[in-house]
Amino acid sequence: MTDSDFPSHHDVLVLGGGVAGCVLAARLSADTDRSVCLVEAGPDYGPDSPNWPQTMLDARVLPRDEVWETEPAPHRIRAKVLGGSSCINGCWHTWGSEQDHAGWAARGGPDWSAAGLEPFRQVAVERMRLRAIPDAELSVWSSGALAAAAELGYPEVADLAAPGVGPGYGCPPVNAIGDLRWNAAFAYLNPARDRPNLSILSGTTVHRLIVRAGVVQGVEVDQGGTPRTLTADTYILTAGAYGSPAVLLRSGIGPADHLSELGVPVEVDLPAVGSNLTDHPCLVLPLTPTAELNAALARKEAAGELYASQVALKAASELCPEGGWDLHLLPTAGPPLFGSLPPGEYEVGIAAFLMSPLSRGSLRLRSADPDVPVDIDLALFTDPDGRDLAVARDGLRLAAELAASSALKSWATPAAGGDPAALGDDELRSRAGTYWHPVGTCAMGTGDDAVVDPEGRVRGVANLRVVDASILPTVPAANTQLPVLAVAELLAERLIRG
Repeated sequence: MTDSDFPSHHDVLVLGGGVAGCVLAARLSADTDRSVCLVEAGPDYGPDSPNWPQTMLDARVLPRDEVWETEPAPHRIRAKVLGGSSCINGCWHTWGSEQDHAGWAARGGPDWSAAGLEPFRQVAVERMRLRAIPDAELSVWSSGALAAAAELGYPEVADLAAPGVGPGYGCPPVNAIGDLRWNAAFAYLNPARDRPNLSILSGTTVHRLIVRAGVVQGVEVDQGGTPRTLTADTYILTAGAYGSPAVLLRSGIGPADHLSELGVPVEVDLPAVGSNLTDHPCLVLPLTPTAELNAALARKEAAGELYASQVALKAASELCPEGGWDLHLLPTAGPPLFGSLPPGEYEVGIAAFLMSPLSRGSLRLRSADPDVPVDIDLALFTDPDGRDLAVARDGLRLAAELAASSALKSWATPAAGGDPAALGDDELRSRAGTYWHPVGTCAMGTGDDAVVDPEGRVRGVANLRVVDASILPTVPAANTQLPVLAVAELLAERLIRG
């Protein structure tokens, strides 16, 4: 059921209707003896695609129809709609390295290893209907990028979302049926919506948990402007790397000194909440398209077939361990992500993403008032030894090699302004962007630097779990949607088994 007239108490409250929340609600409500309520701040457009905004259905674009802040800094963009980031992201799926998962397994046990997560990765691939991009959908720029990577000696990778795949190039599979974005709400909730034990409460913002003596006794929400308290036996926070730590902090769960400064009563002194924030930094090599490339892209766009980015190259800097990769190179050509260009003109470049950063940022409250935006400091390129910036410079160098290949240089030339890799450190830091893959603010583990244990249970709170990107202790060398789906599947299975 989806109407708002239902009991305030449920067996399980899932607080956040993003990618992980959709998984948890669907998996847990499969037991008809368990009542589950999924709470989402944004709208629920329902199971039928005609009821959704058209731009949110188009797998070729990055829509901004339903987001938390109307004019945020780019790194703060996050979805506010049932289905979460799967409704506004690039639909790409890649998988991390053995080293990523070995690090997770060291903190969480063998189920967090690549082998342990593999069955859950496979389930997510099937649910999200991942498909390869056929040659017919490629723009001339994407085709040229594939040829350029081969020209430089990189191996072709058939499936970038598969485990055990090293450096190479290819087209990441996308969650799309034709050009229809197959988001997590479609994939997970549509088959479950008719269950009488599943409630979906949209347009309802979580303010804070009511915690007493290490037990959550309720959650304060705003339902369309009306305050309300919901209760459950088990609470699962699935509000993402920015939302979940913010709710914990407002609830008195976090660093005692920070909470005391804001006048928030300390219920559980948990210093790691909001720390360890990690994202993939990005630097871009801008290029100037030729008239021929602009014309070809315009024809593709007029046919409704233009994807700005279809190709990824997993590359290794000079500092990367043998056999691994620490960079994603993305040759892009399409409408600008920010701002605008005259009709028939396009933004072209090669983005270099640092995939294993050492820098760590933080999230803190500016106020206990839930309407006040949180303070997010990504702290990109701030590691003490400067390794992150060195790897990123190498990424720009590799991007320049790709641009200079015979397959691409006839389509675009270096933009005015010189070689970005030769710029000073401060100038490069000022140009830094991100991959929109924040993780780590409620990190999983067993030590003092952890917020949740390997089951997702919040330390010091008996009936509260966190299951979303915030619990990943490190950012994987991959786009994060598929890892988050796999981890959500894993922890849902653990909860079901008790």
